[in-house]
Amino acid sequence: MNQGAIDEAARLLANSERAVALTGAGVSVESGVPDFRSPGGLWERFDPMVYASIDTFRRQPERSWELFVAVEQVLAPAEPNPAHVGLAQLEEAGVLRSVITQNIDGLHQRAGSRNVREFHGSHSRFHCIECGNEYSREAVPEMGMPPRCSCGSVIKPAVVLFGEGIPEDVLQLSFQEAGEADAMLVVGTSAMVYPAASLPRLLLERGRPVIEVDLATTSLTGEPNCHLLQGRAGEIVPRLVERVLRLRGPVARAGRGGNNSTALRS
Repeated sequence: MNQGAIDEAARLLANSERAVALTGAGVSVESGVPDFRSPGGLWERFDPMVYASIDTFRRQPERSWELFVAVEQVLAPAEPNPAHVGLAQLEEAGVLRSVITQNIDGLHQRAGSRNVREFHGSHSRFHCIECGNEYSREAVPEMGMPPRCSCGSVIKPAVVLFGEGIPEDVLQLSFQEAGEADAMLVVGTSAMVYPAASLPRLLLERGRPVIEVDLATTSLTGEPNCHLLQGRAGEIVPRLVERVLRLRGPVARAGRGGNNSTALRS
């Protein structure tokens, strides 16, 4: 990756006051979480329109839970990688207002990010869609498959299945923050899945910079004010973060929300 391209992207982020990040599956690949849509991904084993459908969950919850168990087996060993940590550092430094993620793995929070908008929900939280009881991953009853709530209904991960809408509060907040943003860092997403794909376009329509970090070109690449840093997120994001923090100086390194160095090292 050309250092000049990283320097220019760092300058744009360092000069921003309301930057946000948008992440997709590509940011977690280096953590061992494969893109479900890629060759060898879970969608080759499980037809998403069947197993990941809210209709299937209501009619045949045991079938949906075959997928949920497979997802858990993929996510359980995953750890945050340098890209996750870098985004957390940018938030701590006051550069990023929030991270809007399409991922359900919770790795941004584990890396230290605090303002995370989970567009498609989370696989680390569970709830009963009938009575509303909430469960952590550890508290999901082990007896029986699928697991059932104390009210007798089947428990569901807090993920957005096909046929369900994006959580209204997350949707509104994400579009509000993107609409107010003066820069966006887009990491590991092709920007093809809507409505999340609309978010960077809100900035491009206003002539604001969008900085892409991706292995390949995307639907955004080539648009005016779109800057592509092509390569692995785990390599490029730390280099970008280091340059941004140098440009922002000691105030950025101290952060606006207190010291979070312990969380970033964990």
